[in-house]
Amino acid sequence: MQDASPETLNPASHLLPLLRDIDKDRYLSCLLSPQDKQVELAALYGFHAELARVRDVVREALPGEIRLQYWRDLLAGQGHGDTAANPLAAALMTTIARHSLPVEAFQNMIDARVTDLYDDPIGPRSALEGYAGETASALIQLASLVLDASRAGAHAEMAGHAGVAQAIAGLLLLMPQHRARGQLYVPEEILSAVGLDRDGFLAGEDRARISAAIEAFAGLGLDHLQSARKAGRVPASLMPAYLPVALAGPVLKAARRSGAGVFSANLRPAQWKRQILLLKASVTRQF
Repeated sequence: MQDASPETLNPASHLLPLLRDIDKDRYLSCLLSPQDKQVELAALYGFHAELARVRDVVREALPGEIRLQYWRDLLAGQGHGDTAANPLAAALMTTIARHSLPVEAFQNMIDARVTDLYDDPIGPRSALEGYAGETASALIQLASLVLDASRAGAHAEMAGHAGVAQAIAGLLLLMPQHRARGQLYVPEEILSAVGLDRDGFLAGEDRARISAAIEAFAGLGLDHLQSARKAGRVPASLMPAYLPVALAGPVLKAARRSGAGVFSANLRPAQWKRQILLLKASVTRQF
């Protein structure tokens, strides 16, 4: 496979501006990464962002399935049309080839995103953690392979827990949109423990029970974040892959305080605060 053209992989050209528009936090993380890795990380993050926003750009599941199939076909070498015409697709394939990244991880990420196209509840905690593992955790691990393949494997456990914490924080941020659609990512064990079912949670009327469910859900994220931190110190070479995780803690803590208020509250810290958190994490190597 030939590498994409220098213009395609030019950070000032396509990929970084694209990432800035669709995932600003990971864009900022790229800017805090080694310059020679920025575009490759942007390719991974851009792919992840494109999958994550499929439900936002389609009204029905079938068009979403078609969008996901495009990426499946690309990874299988059955791309439709000229891959070079899609800078993100070209850069992704170049990055995969250059670093011998496991294609199965990308395929699993696509398959996990099928969940987003439908309104079925996530199910048990194991299903939620599996979903997070194949999306957010896998992304951290893939980024780690790009940054320092020799050390990435030794920190797989850290990536796993960090990704679950990050995914739960993201789901809490999206709770208003998910509720409006009828989507539910809170595990059934948490709902049962507080005496709620899917309909009762989405109705939003029993605020005391909903607050208890949100507190437990955020607590689950914080537990995984603590487990990630206990797994050891992040090597300097891998720290850029973990920078976005630094934004999860404040969201999880805010959700725990807000309870049922997450249906209407904005849990995301202000942009300047997020930039400070990312910069601090890059310096201290702590997320």
